[in-house]
Amino acid sequence: MKINNNAVLSFKGGIHPSGNGKDLTSAKAVQTAPLMERYFVLLGQNAGKAPEPVVNKGDVVKKYQLIAQASGFVSANLHAPTSGTVGGLVTVPGPMGVPAQAIEIVSDNLDEAVEPMESIDWRNSDSKTILDRIARCGLVGMGGASFPTHVKLSPPPDKVIDTLIFNGAECEPYLTADHRLMVEAPRKVLEGAAIVGKILGVENIFIGIEVNKADAITELQTIADGYGVKIVPLQVQYPQGSEKQLIDAITGREVRSGGLPMDAGCVVQNVGTAKAVYDAVVGGIPLIERVVTVTGEVVAEPGNWLLRIGTPVMKVIELAKGVTDDPGKLILGGPMMGFAQKSYDVPVSKNTSGILLLSKADAVNYGSGSCIRCGRCVSACPMHLVPCLLGCAIESERYDLAAQNHVMDCLECGACAYVCPAHRPLIQHLRRAKSEIRRRSQKK
Repeated sequence: MKINNNAVLSFKGGIHPSGNGKDLTSAKAVQTAPLMERYFVLLGQNAGKAPEPVVNKGDVVKKYQLIAQASGFVSANLHAPTSGTVGGLVTVPGPMGVPAQAIEIVSDNLDEAVEPMESIDWRNSDSKTILDRIARCGLVGMGGASFPTHVKLSPPPDKVIDTLIFNGAECEPYLTADHRLMVEAPRKVLEGAAIVGKILGVENIFIGIEVNKADAITELQTIADGYGVKIVPLQVQYPQGSEKQLIDAITGREVRSGGLPMDAGCVVQNVGTAKAVYDAVVGGIPLIERVVTVTGEVVAEPGNWLLRIGTPVMKVIELAKGVTDDPGKLILGGPMMGFAQKSYDVPVSKNTSGILLLSKADAVNYGSGSCIRCGRCVSACPMHLVPCLLGCAIESERYDLAAQNHVMDCLECGACAYVCPAHRPLIQHLRRAKSEIRRRSQKK
């Protein structure tokens, strides 16, 4: 596959959010968080079945020790973020707005670790050996979906994969965690990408990066050839980092309605996942920490932090020296696709890319008006849907019409709601319809 290295690629549709907030943290090097007194490791950190705890209240554990075992193929192991005592299975605020189960680890302040697993000579190993290691280390997609990595890298035999794409676009406003990871650990990202390429048996390996991350592009391009990876500059355009838009921009292929990237011969992963693959395969280390952007105009010292899984958000805000004014909204992730939180006690999980505190001025609740048929949402939709039509159908509870007009293809990126002059809650309508359609299909 030939890519014009001088071209800046993109897709049709999308938006350009103004004042994207990346300047608050894009030049801030990653800081490592100190040990916390307590960690709350959520059980439900992956798509599919939650793992089953294998420790009990009062058990003494060490860092990297298995504390919850995957309960099926589409599940992911959990490991202790530090050494200490198991406080038990407790209920904490969950990132989706409902209470969630978590394993409490009370730190002993020693941070003693079990011995890392032996490094794998991946160049001379078979795919099964590498995949088994990835599964043992509890890796999930770190771009947000949290799909178990070993599952995503095990396509059915009838799916021919010839292209592997890594998302380094980080198109969400405010977030810079992936940006800093590429700048500060380029060799680990690239070797992780090459390991995934080895698993899939592909030679077309790309990392797509928006051109507003010029330093990351330079760092990776300098050494990418040694790993068989091509760096592709992308136009700054939201949602450039979405799987189907990356495939469109880089390969020109279209994923059919209702299809998956593998239907177009592609697998898409996040650059954070590539780094985690390197740590698991070469370092023998399970996934117990990740880089998170802590930001917002009301945050006293915005930055990027290496946080252990299970760290309470309130403790992270304290690391950022607190706030300069009362926040209007707390969001895990970015402002476009992140989820607003009701509590500061929600813990960091494997897919927490950002902790965003919006000011009261930026968190204004707009009143919704009637659709004025301006068509802006149609131009903005990266999936070429007609959100105005879908919104009206959903308001009338015509979920059959919504399904006929491909609402299930919606990315939930929020581009339609962003450009709507009537401030219609389109993304909420679309999510509600998708949920209702799934519920009805399960009843049949």
